[in-house]
Amino acid sequence: MISGTSFDGIDVALVDLKESDGVISIKLIDFESVQYTKELRSKIAKAMPPQGVDMQIVCELDTQIGQAFADAASKILSRNNTQSDLIVSHGQTLYHWIENNKALGTLQLGEPTWIAQKIGAPVLSNIRSRDVAAGGHGAPLVSTLDQLMFGNSDSAVAALNLGGISNVTITGSGLIPIAYDIGPANGLLDAAILAHSNGQIAFDKDSETAKAGSVDRGILAKLLNEPYYKLPAPKSTGKELFHLPYLLEYFGPVSTWQINDVMRTLLELTVETVAQEIEKFSVSQMYVHGGGTANPLMMSRLKERLVGVQVNPMSELGLDPRHKEAVTFAVIGFMSWHGVPASVISCTGAASAEILGSITFGNKPLRLPEPKANRKYSAVIAN
Repeated sequence: MISGTSFDGIDVALVDLKESDGVISIKLIDFESVQYTKELRSKIAKAMPPQGVDMQIVCELDTQIGQAFADAASKILSRNNTQSDLIVSHGQTLYHWIENNKALGTLQLGEPTWIAQKIGAPVLSNIRSRDVAAGGHGAPLVSTLDQLMFGNSDSAVAALNLGGISNVTITGSGLIPIAYDIGPANGLLDAAILAHSNGQIAFDKDSETAKAGSVDRGILAKLLNEPYYKLPAPKSTGKELFHLPYLLEYFGPVSTWQINDVMRTLLELTVETVAQEIEKFSVSQMYVHGGGTANPLMMSRLKERLVGVQVNPMSELGLDPRHKEAVTFAVIGFMSWHGVPASVISCTGAASAEILGSITFGNKPLRLPEPKANRKYSAVIAN
């Protein structure tokens, strides 16, 4: 389970995972995106950087997000009349502490004991912190599944995530995989339309607003001068940098906006920052996942901009693009459960690959399986 940087709800994947001869078979049984209540989403929004919060709000959010995750887990398990060996809860990122392109800490809220208490199964949470403690960015952890799926490809493959932030993994046989956050994707688009609509519209459905606008080339050029884009990888970013006050610096007060043009310009910012990064690598194929795949204008512009690169949604491989991130954390949980390090150090920048996450006990004594022998793993999507 995960709620991403767009904090629009909790993605819940019920996954059956098996390993044989180093191949992890991934079978998605069920999936649902469970929306936060309007009140809780508003509370999360008000706690996001650069806004400050007191410890009372942190405690309330930690509890209420944990309870929301517990309800989401209960719902999908009840619907399928099944139990879970392990629940993996990424929680909701509230802050990612970066200084001088180094991650110093990361905070995901959603107290796991609420989940363990309601479901009775052990819960793996706090998944990013171990990689940060090992010197990494704790992101992008989706690179774990990318490496398992594409690491043996004959030629270089790009796997692009269009969430609140865009990130990419470049991997293939004989390559040292690399992954990093590129820049804003849905995050700034959502922030813009939410502010302009006074909180009434959360996202640009089917890119209808952006389609009616024009790119402001002058503002786009200024946006592309953001110093973050020039930093070397591995690197990570989030709402600590790309937030509403950031938009106000470039577009002025919300009351002056031509929202169609603002949205079209921000969409082009995502397209251009992604394209500039992909063009650094000799890739002919890119698979895309995340909420941005549901944005038809963004997908068509990526295909137009990346001449010579075949741009496909992850569904071409049998995995719905909207499901990939939750499935990734299920796979990470499976690896941790079996004592297998899940981080890809060349992607996160960590000094060592670590077993990720912290375990909260369920309602029974905990018995972990025998650790798997060290080997090179791959993954396949099962029908």
